[in-house]
Amino acid sequence: MSTVATRYWHALDDGRIQCDTCPRYCKLNEGQRGLCFVRARENHQIVLTTYGRSSGFCVDPVEKKPLNHFLPGTPILSFGTAGCNLACQFCQNWDISKSRETDTLADSASPGAIAAAAKDTGCQSVAFTYNDPVIFLEYAVDVAQACHENGIKAVAVTAGYICDEPRRDFYRYMDAANVDLKGFTERFYSQICAGHLRPVLDTLVYLKKETKVWFEITTLLIPGENDSEREIEDMTQWILLNLGPDVPLHFTAFHPDYKMLNRPSTPPMTLTNARKIAMKNGLRYVYTGNVHDEDGGSTYCHNCGTKIIGRDWYEITAWKLTADGHCASCGALCAGVFDGAPGNWGARRMPIRLSRL
Repeated sequence: MSTVATRYWHALDDGRIQCDTCPRYCKLNEGQRGLCFVRARENHQIVLTTYGRSSGFCVDPVEKKPLNHFLPGTPILSFGTAGCNLACQFCQNWDISKSRETDTLADSASPGAIAAAAKDTGCQSVAFTYNDPVIFLEYAVDVAQACHENGIKAVAVTAGYICDEPRRDFYRYMDAANVDLKGFTERFYSQICAGHLRPVLDTLVYLKKETKVWFEITTLLIPGENDSEREIEDMTQWILLNLGPDVPLHFTAFHPDYKMLNRPSTPPMTLTNARKIAMKNGLRYVYTGNVHDEDGGSTYCHNCGTKIIGRDWYEITAWKLTADGHCASCGALCAGVFDGAPGNWGARRMPIRLSRL
């Protein structure tokens, strides 16, 4: 099965059908696909055309999502499909997210098979990643439900670009998420991503105020586009005011890719300075990524300053937390989802074919 009916759409007076999954609101004639490529109008309804099909499966370290406060050190079964509902000029996974080739979807699996594969490979969680799971919502929800039946947690790696009703439907089944906050200006979202900032902020506030989903935020800093001190000040002050001090924030390094080849890679000092600004503004857990920076990759107790989780890339080098996530030195709680000792998966990346398990 690869085509299934969807819920979030309505008919327009001019004969077109509007998809209501994300704020792009694609208006389609019969046979047309939305910008995401995977949602289409067939037989006078919006359908998902890639249910049960994947661009590949891989066991990754959970820190690669990145999630630093969710079951540290454990492996996570990761997969995506094809397409995306944004059009970021800097996309680092453009070969998957911008794919219009069905050959990209070379692997297939039912929700139950994915949950079983996670269990067989020793994974405590499954991640919808590589492209945004919002566009394959129905498949992701079914996989999450199958995972929960097998004691496996579900993780979304997403840009958070989704409408209110499907947002509630989607996150009802998620245990954790990493949300890309791609910038903090409407200019950046409209000119660089072909989207809008407000729906992403709405997703973040919804996750904090109305769910128990553990979530972290990632911002890819692009030289000359979203890395000014003013923008980082504004963003981190907004996070503190609206989400509180305990939501982890990851500043990651850009490298030239896709349609943005005219910008240099992010200098490590830009990430370090952004981290300093965020911590000055009261955020407790701020990280640097895509660069080798043990200090910027490690977790420190917000109360006494002890390094409670040391990291060298994806390897855990120090652990000073109690089983329930308190600092072993002073007893202060470290926000997150912890379950005893950390895993020892390390930096391994293990591609798998489900048909061979």
